[in-house]
Order: sequence, then structure tokens, then C-alpha cells
Amino acid sequence: MKLKEDMNPLLLQVFRSVVWVYSFITFIPWYFFSGAGNNLERARRIKARSISGNPAGPYRAANSQEKLAAWLHPGVDTLDKMFEYAAKRFAQRDCLGTREVLSEEDELQPNGKVFKKVILGRYNWLSYEDTYQTAKSFGSGLAALSQKPQCNIAIFCETRAEWIVAAQACFMYNFPLVTLYATLGPMAIAHGLNETEVTHIITSKDLLQSRLKAILCDVPRLQYVIVVDSKPTSWPDIPRGIMVYSMEAVKEMGSKPDNIAVDRRQPEPSDIAVIMYTSGSTGIPKGVMISHGNLIAGITGMAERIPNLNETDTYIGYLPLAHVLELSAELVCISHGCRIGYSSPQTLADQSTKIKKGSKGDTSVLKPTLMAAVPEIMDRIYKNVMTKVEEMSKFQKMLFVLAYNYKMEQISKGYGTPLCDSLVFKRVRALLGGNTRVLLSGGAPLSAATQRFMNICLCCPVGQGYGLTETCGAGTISEIWDYSTGRVGAPLVCSEITLKDWEEGGYYSTDKPNPRGEILLGGPNVTMGYYKNENKNLEGFYVDEKGQRWFCTGDIGEFHPDGCLKIIDRKKDLVKLQAGEYVSLGKVEAVLKNCPLIDNICAYANSDQSYVISFVVPNQKQLMALAEQMDVKGTVEEICNNSHVEKEVLRIITEAAISAKLERFEIPKKIRLSAEPWTPETGLVTDAFKLKRKELKTHYQEDIERMYGGK
Repeated sequence: MKLKEDMNPLLLQVFRSVVWVYSFITFIPWYFFSGAGNNLERARRIKARSISGNPAGPYRAANSQEKLAAWLHPGVDTLDKMFEYAAKRFAQRDCLGTREVLSEEDELQPNGKVFKKVILGRYNWLSYEDTYQTAKSFGSGLAALSQKPQCNIAIFCETRAEWIVAAQACFMYNFPLVTLYATLGPMAIAHGLNETEVTHIITSKDLLQSRLKAILCDVPRLQYVIVVDSKPTSWPDIPRGIMVYSMEAVKEMGSKPDNIAVDRRQPEPSDIAVIMYTSGSTGIPKGVMISHGNLIAGITGMAERIPNLNETDTYIGYLPLAHVLELSAELVCISHGCRIGYSSPQTLADQSTKIKKGSKGDTSVLKPTLMAAVPEIMDRIYKNVMTKVEEMSKFQKMLFVLAYNYKMEQISKGYGTPLCDSLVFKRVRALLGGNTRVLLSGGAPLSAATQRFMNICLCCPVGQGYGLTETCGAGTISEIWDYSTGRVGAPLVCSEITLKDWEEGGYYSTDKPNPRGEILLGGPNVTMGYYKNENKNLEGFYVDEKGQRWFCTGDIGEFHPDGCLKIIDRKKDLVKLQAGEYVSLGKVEAVLKNCPLIDNICAYANSDQSYVISFVVPNQKQLMALAEQMDVKGTVEEICNNSHVEKEVLRIITEAAISAKLERFEIPKKIRLSAEPWTPETGLVTDAFKLKRKELKTHYQEDIERMYGGK
């Protein structure tokens, strides 16, 4: 994974000699002052063990062998108690921050499209005490609008401070919160609202206008719409029988002495806190019932893996709060008094699409110390930086490559490189504000190349985690001093993992050198099941003889000798070809996404065919450069439809697959290039950017017939 050192061998030797002398002189004082010895010891120690002695498990973290953790503080066993605890302990500290919009303008692009650009100011903050009182007033106002305890209420809103205020209000007053992704289609939204029989929904002005208004007549039980935006607006097209209130009006109603004095019914740990509709890579979204106790256990496990987490930390929130990764991360931060500043993928960095050139993105202003990301976003950062490296002068590129390779060697031994960090990687680190100390990746597997790049260039550890909505996002997280790649760490202190043999795929707990099998996740963080879906509950969940709940993930993993888990396959991604070979589509995609020419890829195979095909979203910059070399002219769409370009891209992909040691039958034989990127808005990927295979198959059905039919 080293970068190619394209320079004079004699010069290279001189450089290495200078580095060796520098390392020798500085090593001893640095080693003792930095605590590197302790970090090395931590990285090498056993992190989890099988409590039964059986290679199948169950595996538990080394510090929770006797008992799994279920809460952070004794007696703080529900989300309302956790927030009350934080509000008392961190009363005057900043809690939720929103950046002010100074101006908006339309910018005409060369292709004729108009992009909205913004200039943003400083962050305005609500303290913990303010946030608590605001949530209490809002919850009281909802109760005054006939919302009853243990009756579902929906939130359909972008990630913003008001989302968390509304959620905390619902937790306080024991209103189970139904969460829906802002990018779900109209049928999926109506399905979630009707299945949960909600009468109240919390939304934003934009989403009410663009997505919700069209389906209001399809949700007959809906009576109240609460809009979080502060400016009051009239709503002339709302169907009769539905009342629209602003969040401010509901808070004012809740603040009235008669309403605020009404006793609230506090939740029990077993009560439903959230019904989270997954965006789902297959079929209609399923609502996962998550209790207060489940979420408390999950955030307890996550918090234990973030060293020195405290009120001096700043977290940047921009992933969908309707996703369990973001919701859990923000609850972890609130439980420890951190401040949360809100952003969006369009305003995150200085180069983001909505930020006007010359003005600052959110990371530059907020300078977060903590951040969560999905691999898709990290892959974009990686490819953008590597493209810029290719455009550097020969000397700059040489310096970057030498520093990169030197740091890779050092961190693999557990050592730091303060000089490289300050001289070479400072500008890359500044992309995320310059203060990031922990970056948590979840939602999908992160490629080894991207993970190593993040470790090196962003000068902070990347904790790769594994969890599902069905386990509150909690399962495993790698420790920050473990710089190995491709692994997701040891079980959290709230979870245990068993490997179940899968004969069809050829995975067994008796396999050598490491036990392998389907991952079964157990613990107090395993959720209550799917809402009104008993058949799926019987398939996915079970309770053992000790009364503990387990979830069958469908993912295939292997445990390494130090107790860390590696995800190696997925049952649903396995396809048996005509000749009997099994192909893991996820494995093929993970390998080929490292190719600079590929932004996204979906491998596909039919069991009655002998080869794999793929749909590919090419990196537009790389594609245009390739077209120029081939003397092919035209728009991106015309180039994607050019058979000669398609053939050349396939050749490059094949070379990448061979060098990554894919089997012959795993290498795609035909491809289809897509000019349009796959985003949650297109419906071809989830909000966590996981592929929706069913939708992709439907979208590319004609191409599948062409590639398999030889048309």
C-alpha cells in the first residue's frame, strides 16, 4: 500500500540516511515523553476472548468477561434521565450549535445549471440548560396538542439542532419517536406513517413543501404537522382536518403554567424510545423498535472506546439523524457534555458544493475534535487529495510520497511523526478543521487503502466500527491505538459475538488459521424487533436460555487471535455461478472501489450465467483524462456510452482486479458506465450510501439483458 517513489535511487538513499539519523537522535526522548511504549503494548494485547473456550464464542471484550455493561451511571437507565443528568452537570456549557446564514445567491454554472451558494457566519449556541428547558416546553406543548404517552409521533426532518430538541422532548414525555429518512420515496414515507398510526409529525418547511404535502391525503390519521423553522408561514394547500403549527408556537403553548405543571409520565427502560425505519438495501423499509434501555446500553459501549471523552470535545453533526450511527454518536456526546455543531454534506468543507468560493465551510469554523463518517465520504476525500497530489510539481509530489511512506512505516510500529505532520500533512488535516482527534467510520466496510490514508494524512486514528440498526449501531469499534486495517475491532463492553457455521458458504468456526462464520450479536443493546412484522422477527431475533436477546446479522466474520473481528463476506451478497463457483459481490466491489477510475461500483451476477458483470460510476476527472488520451470527445454521458472507452475502462478494472488477486471468475467480464452518480436522492443507494441491489437491478435491467444476452 506504499506510494510509488519515482525518484533517483541515489537521492532516495541520501534521504533515507538523513531520516535514519534524525529518527535515531529523536527516538529516545520522543519514546519516553509520548507514551509510545504504552500504546504499543495496548495495540498488541488481547482485546477479546471466547468466554466458553470454544472457537465459535461467545467473544466478549477483555474488560467485560464477567458481565456486559448496560448503563453509564447507576440509575440512569432511560434517555430522559441521561439528558437530565447531563443538563445538571454541564448546565452552562454549549450543547447545540447552528451556523447563521449571512446570504444566499444563485450561481450559474458553465453547463447552464444554477447552484445555490451560501455565505455562513458564526455558530450560535444553546447551553445544556437552555436545551433541556426548550425540550421540556416542546414536549409539554405536544401533550397540550393531544399527543399521548406511548403513542407514536413521527419526525421527518434534516439533521439540525431542532431534531435533537424534538427527540429529547419525546424521550421526556414517553412519546415513541418514529424516524424517517429525508430521502425516502413518497410510498415509503406513507407506509411508515400509516403502519405506526401517527397523528402528529415534526418536519421542516422544505420537506413539507417538497415531499410531505403530496402524500398528506394518503395518511388519514394525521392531524397535526409541526414545522421546526422559526419563520411563521401560511399553508394554503394543506388538506382540511390537518393543523399546522410552528415549533415556536408549540413551545409557547407548552410553557404556559397550566400545561407545564401537568405531570409527565416518565418512560421505563423497556419502553420504546425510537421506531427507526431503515432506508433498507432491499424491499420496503422496516421499523426497528429500540427501547430506552437498548440505546443506553449501546451508547455505553461506544463511549468506552473513545478515550478521554469529555466536555472539551466538539462533534460535528451532518449525517442523517434518522440513521442509528448519527443518533447514537450524538447521544454519546450529550451524555459526556460535548458540544455538537450542525452541518450538512453540502456545507461541510471549504470546497463543498453550497459554500461560495472564498468563504469558510463548517469544519474550518467549528474545528471539531470528533467526527463520524460513512466510507463513501472518506473515499471521496481520499480520491480528491490523491488527485491533487498528482497535479503537484515534481518536488512537492516527491516530498509528499516520501513523507507518506515514512509515516506508514512509523505508525505500523506504533510511532508518531510530529515533523511530517506539521510540515507535510497540515494542509490535508485542515480539510476537517485541523483539530480532529478521533474519526469513527461506520455504515459499511472501509477499504484498507482509505483507512491507511486517513490515519496518515488526517493525523488522527480512524476507529472502524460495526453495528446495525437492530443492535443500536453498537457491536464493535477498533481501539484508537490499533493501526491495523480491514478490521472492525473487538466487541464493545455491551455486546458479545458468536460465530455460526454456514455450510453453503463454506465458513466454519473450526476453520484455520481463524474461526469463521455468520456473526450473531447479543447483549442489552439488541433491539426489541421489527414493528408489526412477526415473520421477520422470527427470522432475525432469538432469546437464549439465559434470557439474552440475539440478532442474526447475515454478515460473515472471522476472529483474529487478539480478539478483533474482520468482516469477510455477506450471505445476501453471495451468488452461485453456473459452474458452481460462489462469488461474493461485496468482496468484488470493495476491491475494485480502490481503483482511482471508480467512484462507485455494483457487481451483479445471475446464477444461470458463468460470469460477473458490473455497473460503474466513473470518477469524472479520471474519465475525462482517459478520454483525452484516447482522443475521444464529447460530454460525460457521451463518453460513458462510447464502446471504446467502456472497453478501455474494463481493461483497467481487470488489471486492478488481477493485482488485488481476485479469482478469475470474480473479475467482471462486462461493464456499464453511468454518467450520473448514485445518491440517496436517486433511490439507488441508502442514506448510508449502501447499494440498493434490487433498485439497481431494475434501473439497469436493459443493460443486464444486453450484457448477458450478447445484444
